[in-house]
Order: sequence, then structure tokens, then C-alpha cells
Amino acid sequence: MILIKFGGSIITNKEKPLSAKRKTINNLAKSLKKINESIIVVHGGGSYGHYWSVKYNMHTKERKYDLRGVAIIKNSMIELNKIILDSLLKNRLNPYCLPPTDFMSGNKPISKKVKEIEKIAKIGLIPVTYGDALWYGQKKTYILSGDKIMTHLAKILKPRLCIFVLNEDGLYSNLRSKKLIYEFRDEHPSILENKMDVTGGMTRKVEEASKISKIGINVFFVNGNKPERIVRSIKNRKFEGTIFRGKRNV
Repeated sequence: MILIKFGGSIITNKEKPLSAKRKTINNLAKSLKKINESIIVVHGGGSYGHYWSVKYNMHTKERKYDLRGVAIIKNSMIELNKIILDSLLKNRLNPYCLPPTDFMSGNKPISKKVKEIEKIAKIGLIPVTYGDALWYGQKKTYILSGDKIMTHLAKILKPRLCIFVLNEDGLYSNLRSKKLIYEFRDEHPSILENKMDVTGGMTRKVEEASKISKIGINVFFVNGNKPERIVRSIKNRKFEGTIFRGKRNV
């Protein structure tokens, strides 16, 4: 089984509020057609969820946020999710919409519900979930990022591989020269210099990918503008991007 995260920056125009990259999404859907394994897809919010998160100052910390903002963020993420689902259907795939409330309680994943996701994937459907504004309890809400969802799912389901699909070739040791880091190690401090967005941006992706690799799962960062790289990474062909090597595979 493969976990794939479509980053918000690859599926939306982050500089333009509420703007999806429909052609790119369609190309990503086509790449999934070439994968002969069970797949679970997670996607970020990009200029949908993030736009409203900034406007309403809502973050990943559980707090009493503006309820109007919570409602608008949830509605916006449903809109983006529908665009993803429609693209998968158009390309003759069988997506299964899975809001994170289906497997989260507060800020904790429900193990039994997460394991049901694997069963759904194994029969040929493609579970599709996403970062969202969630109820925490005690009148508090929070943003659950798609990156954090990847870690929750990976810890319980132990997939063969996790892939983060980015708007870049991978991680760079130097942002100006864009010198690619082929294999990430914990001693790469320059990643923290990457520009952050409201849910953590590249820094959060690195943090979550590192956590996943420490449970023995390889994590790949690949460029979604070149979707054939996704297929090659899954089929163990020439890999182009950044790898976080699973510790049990070292």
C-alpha cells in the first residue's frame, strides 16, 4: 500500500485565493492510473484552506477560534476536495471521499477507523482525505494538516512507501542555487530556512517525513509538475527527488 500526499502548493495557486490547478490535478490523477497497488490519497488546503486560515488567524494549536472561520474553512476544503474527486472520477478511478472526522477524535486518530481505511483501499477504491478545521472539544477547534494526517496513517497502517508531492524537485541545501538534497539526514539544518505557511509549510513536511522514516518507512519528496516521477519512485526505477530513508532499511 502507498500513501500519497498532494501538497497544497501543487494542487492550487497559493498566490491566488481559491484557485485550483485543474490541469496539474488532472495530470496527477493520470499518474495514479499507472500504479498497481492500493493507494490512499491525502491532500492539503493550499489557497483554499490556508487562505481562510490566515484570514481568521486559525492554527494547528487547539484554541477557541472564530466559529465563522471554522465553518468557512470546512466549506472551502470540501470545495477543493470535490475538485480532486471529480478529476479522479474523470480519469476512471474510484475515489472514496473520507473527511478526517471519519477517523479522528479530538486530535487523536481512531486506530480501528484508520484500519478500516486500509480495507477500503484494498478492494480497489481510493480513499481521499484532507487537511481540515476540526472540533477538539471544550469549545476548541484546530487545523489538522494533511502532513500530520500522513504521519497518523503511516504509524497505524505501515504502508510500503509514503510520497509527498511538491511544487519543487525536493529539498534544497541552498534555496538560491536550488542544490537538491538527494537523501535527507537530520544534520541538514538549512531546511528550517524555508519559508513557512500557516500550517508549517516545508518545515512541517520535513518534521512529519522524519517521523515516518523513523518507523522504518521510506518517504519520497517528488515534483508533482513531473508526475511520471511519482510512478518511477513507486516502481523502484530511477528516483528524482529527496528521500528520507526508513531506518530499518539502512
